[in-house]
Amino acid sequence: MPSERKVIEMKIALVGNQNSGKTTIFNCLTGMNAKIGNWPGVTIEKKEGIIKGTKHEIVDLPGIYSLSPYSMEEEVARKFIFEENPDIIINILDATCLERSLYLTTQLLESNCNVIIILNMMDKLEESGTKIDEKKLEKCLGTKVFKVSALKQTGIKEVIQELDKVHSNKKKKEPTYLKSSFDINEYEKIANKKYKFIEQVAEECLEKKEGKENYSDKLDKIFLNKWLAFPIFILIMFFIYYLSVGVVGKLTTDWIENTINIFSENITKTMLNAKYPKWLESLIVDGVISGVGAVISFIPQLTILFLCISLLETTGYMSRIALLLDKIFRKIGLNGKSLIPFIIGSGCSVPGIMGVRIIENEDERKMTAILTPFIPCSAKLPIIALFTGYFFPKYPGLASTSLYFFAIVVIVLSSIIMKKLVFKNTASTYISELPEYKIPSLKYVVKEVFEKVLSFIKRAGSIILFCSIVIWFLLSFSFNMKYGVSIEESILASIGKKISWVFAPMLGVNSWEATVSAIQGLVAKEQVVSSMAVISGLSTEIKEGGKIFSSSGAFSFFTVSSAYAFMVFNLFSAPCFGAIGAMRKELGSLKSLLKAVTFQTVIAWVLATCIYQIGSRIENKLFNITDGVFIFIIIVIIILMNRSIFGKTECRCGNCYKNIQKT
Repeated sequence: MPSERKVIEMKIALVGNQNSGKTTIFNCLTGMNAKIGNWPGVTIEKKEGIIKGTKHEIVDLPGIYSLSPYSMEEEVARKFIFEENPDIIINILDATCLERSLYLTTQLLESNCNVIIILNMMDKLEESGTKIDEKKLEKCLGTKVFKVSALKQTGIKEVIQELDKVHSNKKKKEPTYLKSSFDINEYEKIANKKYKFIEQVAEECLEKKEGKENYSDKLDKIFLNKWLAFPIFILIMFFIYYLSVGVVGKLTTDWIENTINIFSENITKTMLNAKYPKWLESLIVDGVISGVGAVISFIPQLTILFLCISLLETTGYMSRIALLLDKIFRKIGLNGKSLIPFIIGSGCSVPGIMGVRIIENEDERKMTAILTPFIPCSAKLPIIALFTGYFFPKYPGLASTSLYFFAIVVIVLSSIIMKKLVFKNTASTYISELPEYKIPSLKYVVKEVFEKVLSFIKRAGSIILFCSIVIWFLLSFSFNMKYGVSIEESILASIGKKISWVFAPMLGVNSWEATVSAIQGLVAKEQVVSSMAVISGLSTEIKEGGKIFSSSGAFSFFTVSSAYAFMVFNLFSAPCFGAIGAMRKELGSLKSLLKAVTFQTVIAWVLATCIYQIGSRIENKLFNITDGVFIFIIIVIIILMNRSIFGKTECRCGNCYKNIQKT
């Protein structure tokens, strides 16, 4: 029998400003676990759920400041409210910013829906010495007002009980400030009347205690200081990569690799005793265990990286970084909102690319979609950990961090190129707020980290497994399907030798092994390490390179320069197939996608080649006059670009930012 369709008694919309606690309340009402962040743009599209113990459908709309359809978030919210006509609107107000929140409230009260108000973050308001008289507020607005603590989940039960009462009252009270008539087309008069009404409400309902500086203001004097902000950001990122790649990697990877080694040996003994075919033993040990095991060994490092990024998101620090980088982004055709896809992309490029939908301007949106894969994602961390652990053993954290900031430089330079050649009319604007600093919710941080790690494991168990088997097959058979041939006679070697010349300028040698490993990155970036492990015939000793880079191995040619160049190419070349699919959707056409992928790969190849050519000369002390002239020209070009892009601008120091946001 087909399952019965669940009857929906009421459709409820959850509406509020960014960072008002809307998504947290949505989770409290539904029992769901939607993503919660303390920076703008978390809810990009509407989320739907059923309120616990009821048949009421509730929709969490994107955070907005008005119903004017100027942004994508506002367009989504406005379309739902006026086309879907929900039975009830639950309007979430940030009690600490009541006056700012009330403008949206006045617009919602004009709709054909019943509205109830939730005052959130009352604990923070009281800490500042300010009080709200909710009874007076109810009288002024003509609707029910509830005090709710989203984090402590207090007041939620009373809201649910009120829903049926509001729904049963089919008559909707006209807001007090709308009783006098005026021309509905005169927007300025309407707006002025609303602002006047909001001032009256604030004066009547708010009891303010002036002159008290909260902890967020004190912290912003440090984190938004015009001299300290960027050095602090650099130190934070260095610490994250040092902790994940350096400390945790050294402490945990040995144990995991030993475990994999023991497992591999036991499997080998079992298959030998059972007299399984040699090719099957090779498939299991050299293909599956080598490929998947090489990637699994980096899970502890990934876990710490995910944990640190999630903590930065939930504390509110990422909003500050977006604001700081807005000065640069505006100059290159982007805005501060572009940081949000970049941060999401540090976990996985696919949701990062999808996150560009929060950007209103089409050109900015397309540029951000093309640039997001440049951010080192979790799939690229095994590459970083492998090479930095072996070639930079004394300072793996510094080497890893340098790649992160190198990515920022590449994004800036690529944006300049695209703005000059393709997106010539891009005008960048960014309006957001600085949320209060928050103590992260352990529950949601742990859940988010768990989901990201689980997603990584699923990739290792599917895509990486499949690719490892394919690589093993191509490595073990010749074109005439003969098993057990030498590596040089394999199908994989034959293919790699035909195109290895492309990678020679960045490696210094024609290496089919490195070539096919890099190409595997198109399927999944983790597969680069897996492919190298399978080619080397290893299932262990991955952490510090082990036998992969030994003098007798296929990858013994790597030097410090070529290793860094190879990392750069794999980090900035065309992303995996999943990310390419997401880019196709956001760019809108196959032609645009091909141009974007070509652009990414060319940029990666040029950068990697320059790094090796210059780095190898430094290593071998082979510089000549021609090299010096070339470097001088490059420096001059960079200085000129810097002057034209980052010349005199208006003051955007921390205090100015805060004033702008509070206005």
